[in-house]
Order: sequence, then C-alpha cells, then structure tokens
Amino acid sequence: MTRQRWHRAVAALAAAGWALQARAVGDLPGGPAVNQLDLPPPASKLAADIITMHDYMLIVCLVIFIAVFGVMFYSIFKHRKSKGHQAANFHESVAVEIAWTVVPFLIVIGMGVAATKTVVAQKDTSNADLTIKATGYQWKWGYDYLRGDGEGISFLSTLDPAQRALSDAGTPEGDDYLLRVDNPLVVPVDRKIRIVTTAADVIHAWMVPAFGVKQDAVPGFVRDTWFRAEKVGDYYGQCAELCGKEHAYMPIHVKVLSQEDYAAWVAGKKKELAAKADDPKKVWELDALVARGSQVYAANCAACHQANGKGAGPIKPLDGSPVVLDADKNKQIHIVLTGQNNGAMPSWKQLSDTEIAAVITYTKNNWSNKTGQIVQPADVVAQRQ
Repeated sequence: MTRQRWHRAVAALAAAGWALQARAVGDLPGGPAVNQLDLPPPASKLAADIITMHDYMLIVCLVIFIAVFGVMFYSIFKHRKSKGHQAANFHESVAVEIAWTVVPFLIVIGMGVAATKTVVAQKDTSNADLTIKATGYQWKWGYDYLRGDGEGISFLSTLDPAQRALSDAGTPEGDDYLLRVDNPLVVPVDRKIRIVTTAADVIHAWMVPAFGVKQDAVPGFVRDTWFRAEKVGDYYGQCAELCGKEHAYMPIHVKVLSQEDYAAWVAGKKKELAAKADDPKKVWELDALVARGSQVYAANCAACHQANGKGAGPIKPLDGSPVVLDADKNKQIHIVLTGQNNGAMPSWKQLSDTEIAAVITYTKNNWSNKTGQIVQPADVVAQRQ
C-alpha cells in the first residue's frame, strides 16, 4: 500500500510538472520578460537615456553605500572593546560637520546636473509629427488622432475578450497574456509622437516602458508626454495607476509601423470608419439593432455587468433592472450618456448615437427583459442636445 501511494505521488508530481511546462511562457518582445530584473530594452533614445541615468545613479548610490558602511564596519571591528579600546570623549568638529554637509550637497548637485538634460527632454513635446489624445476609461483606452497623418481617426482599445475568458477560467496562456487588445495604437517609426492624456472617470496612467514614458491621465485635466520609436514592432504597457477592480485588465499595445505601412493603415482605417459611420436619422428594425447591440455590449459592457446581465458586487444588474424595463427610454439614455454614482457607472458618450441606441435596445430585449421597446439613434441625438 505504501508503494502504491508512492507511485501515485510520483505520478501527481509528474502531472504537475507537465502542467507547468504546458503553461510555460517566454519573453515577449516589446513587453515583459521571464524573470526580468532590469529595465526593458529601450526602443527610443529617451528610454535609452533614462536607463543610462538610472545606471549612473545606481553606481553613485552603490559607491556611497560601500564608503559609508565600509568605514562604519571597519571602525566597529578595528576599535572594538575586546581589543582594549576606549571610547573617545570629544564634543564636536567644525571641519567634519562642514565636510558632511558640503560633500553630500555637491553629490546631489552633480546628480541633478547630470539628470537635467534627460528630464527637460522628457517634457519637450514641441514640434510633434503626430498628436494623439489617450483618454482613460474604466477599463479601456480611447485614442483620438488630433494632428498629423491620420487626423480624425478615433477608436477604443479594450482587452481582447479571449484574454478575459482565460483569466476568468484561471488558465493563463501565451506570452502576451492580459496584454492583447482588440485595437492597438498604431504609429509610424522614427516620428515624434505626442500623447495627450486625460480621463473620463478616475485617475489612470499611460505607460509604455520600452519608450520610457509614463503620464497620469487625470479627469478634467490635460497632461502630455512623447516618444519617438526607433524600431518597428509591437510594444506593450499597462495602466500604471490603480483605477478600480478591473485595473489589471487595462493593457496598452502600441504597434510601430514603417512609414509606408502606416500610410496604408491610415487609408484603410479611414475607409473602415467611413463605412461604419451611420446616419443618425436612419430608422432601424428591432432585430437589427439587437444584433448590433450585442456586439457593443460584449466589447464595452460585459466586463462589469457580465454576459448574463447579472452584474457583480457593486455593479448593478441589467437583467430585471427597473431603469431598463421602464417605458421611459430617456432615463436609460441619460445614464449611458452621463454616467452615475460618481463614476462607478462611467459616461459612454464617446460611443456613436447608433451604438448607444443599439446597446440600450439590446438590454431592453435580452435575458428576461422582453420589453419589445426600441431606441432609435435619433432618440440619443435628442438627449445629447
């Protein structure tokens, strides 16, 4: 019996080993690496300068550490009581006090002078080739191309639904686990990209370590940062400010393309947006709006309200909700446009009139909510005014 238990234990350990091997991940180019201890490889000159400055400061601190503690431990050991040494009786030394004031002051000044060029460069967002506004929402990013090639393009960037499903199932998979998004931010290589940050609900932070950028996105305020990617490829980051329960599901993916590929992407994206542009005066059939609304709900609402509409914790359910069932559709339109509960339910006014009409119609006619009510884009237009 003991031998059988031993064999079962060995088999269990072997199975665990195979499971760990199956889940093994590798380094993600442009993102995190396995057992990473150092800063990531830089993809911009600014990031390289920051790493150089980091290493320089680390060396200075290490030298000071060795000098101070070396003298201290040497003195303790050399003048220990067991060797017959007696403690000296003295009051003060003006020369020593001047030395330990002036020397640290000069060291700090030297470190500050060395860092000034890099810090000033970080804040110089002038003469940008492309300006993009990054708006933080709970829990996604909205990108608006304000100036430069691609002006007028805007879209939301959300965690890929398949990634969320892996997390909910407790089965992490892939080198880009929880970093894959549906719409990455696309920029051209070797161009100065200015990122203007703000937020619609709570404080977020736009951070991509490979570019050496991290800038808070604060509701009601505008901040900016910049980068110039020197290599074509994919680069990853995350919201770096705790922004609520879905904070871990707010990744950033920046795709850097060659000039030619970027121009082709811009042309294709503008055609795509033009095709999606809906006439707010169009009158939709119920089934068509519900089908459109299911897509909008899955991309924007299911993370909080759940696919079954039951909500979770402080997130109110939509299935059976009095507001959703109310014959006055303007109540739900108003909540979707303006939010409620101090941002717990964020504003979704960045969605198009048709998307808002579709998702509201979907919630009014899904699960146990069989109201038969329909919200047209014109109803949303009227509430925006």
